[in-house]
Amino acid sequence: MVFIPSYTGFVEGQSAKPVTNVSNLALSEDMKKVNLQNKTVQYFEDAQGYLVYPVSSSDSQGKLPAVVMIHEWWGVNQNIKDMANLLAKQGFVVLAADLYHGKVADNPQRAMELVQMARNNQNNSIANLQEAVKYLSLVSNVDSTKITSLGWCFGGGQSLQLALNSQEHPLAATILYYGTPLVTDKQSLSKIKWPVLGIFGDKDEAIPMGEVNQFRTSLNQSGITNEIHIYNGVGHAFANPSGDNYAPKETSDAWQKTLSFLKKYVIET
Repeated sequence: MVFIPSYTGFVEGQSAKPVTNVSNLALSEDMKKVNLQNKTVQYFEDAQGYLVYPVSSSDSQGKLPAVVMIHEWWGVNQNIKDMANLLAKQGFVVLAADLYHGKVADNPQRAMELVQMARNNQNNSIANLQEAVKYLSLVSNVDSTKITSLGWCFGGGQSLQLALNSQEHPLAATILYYGTPLVTDKQSLSKIKWPVLGIFGDKDEAIPMGEVNQFRTSLNQSGITNEIHIYNGVGHAFANPSGDNYAPKETSDAWQKTLSFLKKYVIET
């Protein structure tokens, strides 16, 4: 029995429609057999997140690593829930946080409005994500020392913002897929004390490669362990199956790099 605490405490290059299904990211036969438990939980003010985790017939499962998953500009739609399920099958407790307080966009104009509202109230967005971390740390089957953040596009930028504001509850790792805006200032990034994974495309019109290179340089100069992968010939949101920039081969490779990064720096530490 898993205890769930009753804790209450337009981006350039984005796809023109929300994703309705995840890309064909392969699962092993063993992973396909993993059973999941999911539910909607209130973790911050009026924000409800999607919580999912693997369940075992054995009581000896032990504590698991966890991930705060941060949505694209659409909000917590079915794609984000499917991605959370996919990661949960790999042995993670996943909380898909909601920075839109229950709202989900179905067109670019509405998505842009919601992005701007979240960014215009960035302090509230950070507090939201901090509470998501705190919530996960109180779940009985979570190892509170192994909580990671992961986000795409808008959510990637928010994943980085969380890292810059997590000194009270340190993370185990930070992952961002072409996160916007990208912070490159060395002094700001020096607040991060854990590994960072960055996934980018060299044709991304929203994130110039000069910024990506400066991001990596600043991380290196600050002594922050990092893996920065830049895929040639792909643009912004290349891992989004509904977008014109979708690149299935690169998406699959990036996902495997994500799982390898989590295994190396979170699971095996």
